[in-house]
Amino acid sequence: MSKDILSARNDFPILSSQVNGFPLVYLDNAATTQKPQSVIDAISNYYSTINSNIHRGNHTLAIQATDAYENVRKKVATYINAASPDEIIFTRGTTESINLVAYSFGEAFVKPGDEIIVTQLEHHSNYVPWQLMCQRKGASFKVVPFDENGDLDLEILADMLSEKTRLLAVNHISNSLGTINPVEKIVRMAHAAGVPVLVDAAQAVQHTLHDVQVIDADFYVFSGHKMFAPMGIGVLYAKEKWLEALPPFISGGNMIDQVTPEKITFNVLPFKFEAGTSNVADVVGLGAALDYINSFDFQAIQAYEEDLLDFGEELLSTIPGLKIYGNPKRRSAILPFNIEGIQHFDLGILLDTKGIAVRTGQHCTQPIMDALRIPGTVRASLALYNTREDLEQLAHGIERIIRRIRS
Repeated sequence: MSKDILSARNDFPILSSQVNGFPLVYLDNAATTQKPQSVIDAISNYYSTINSNIHRGNHTLAIQATDAYENVRKKVATYINAASPDEIIFTRGTTESINLVAYSFGEAFVKPGDEIIVTQLEHHSNYVPWQLMCQRKGASFKVVPFDENGDLDLEILADMLSEKTRLLAVNHISNSLGTINPVEKIVRMAHAAGVPVLVDAAQAVQHTLHDVQVIDADFYVFSGHKMFAPMGIGVLYAKEKWLEALPPFISGGNMIDQVTPEKITFNVLPFKFEAGTSNVADVVGLGAALDYINSFDFQAIQAYEEDLLDFGEELLSTIPGLKIYGNPKRRSAILPFNIEGIQHFDLGILLDTKGIAVRTGQHCTQPIMDALRIPGTVRASLALYNTREDLEQLAHGIERIIRRIRS
């Protein structure tokens, strides 16, 4: 039987704490989510009972640690519906996953005169690695703009796709505006032009559709820490044909088959892309986080978060002088706004004095802020443990600040 979402808050010990003498209202989930006790316990139990290096030892602890690690690979494959666990590569996070693909794909398939397409909605992590790769390889860097509502202009994308296009990189959900991009449609468009697609799912994999076979992405990347798992662990999913074709990104132990002065051969998938000592404890934590998410009905999570987002939009829109940015066809879990006459950074500090945690700034999306002609926003972002009371506290906090400043 699935857990009741309204009970989720009790599973996160930090949410019962106080900040600056006030109960914590945590609304910075797009940056990182808090961790349930089950994830904390899984990491502690790993270090307390089976800590060992993996894949290399034949003693009991090494075998148990290897089994724990590889079992999580299977859980990830099931969660995103990969065709095989061998298509799951563990990385340090979304940023490393994208850099791995940008480096390896660029080395193998990009030459002078080719083109890479990204979008104006991207986090710097899905923008800069492609820009740098284009500079290295002599390729052209193309950017799909978004419209006045915060939706990508797919007609422009269709015109940009050509025989010169080697790859399209797009996020599923914008970390700044919350725009849910129609990635299935975008992937179909790109594939019809013979172009592979990388989908940045860092903001999506815990909130919305994450079936990679339905999306049909060639590459699909995300971070554990945005879905209740520890920091420092992430996932690169790639279709097996690409993993076989790409050269390794990092070399060293575990990714080697044979080494001689004359020749190097690489290990089988997925180990070809997992050089060095693995972050076993945090992989175990990722597995516990997936178990936690799976203890709920995922459609119920989506419905709850959509209701919470609608409530928050309606509540904030009643505050005089508050502007919410973007009006996309579909938005997820993110409320970006500013208050007329109050600098976003100052508002974040003042809210923190009341125990309300939001994010301020450009959110690693300067192209978005430049397009909006603003220096940054205040961003309130939601997770399944947030409540209407959290949003009411945010609104009351903003109203108190406005009264104090304007009195």
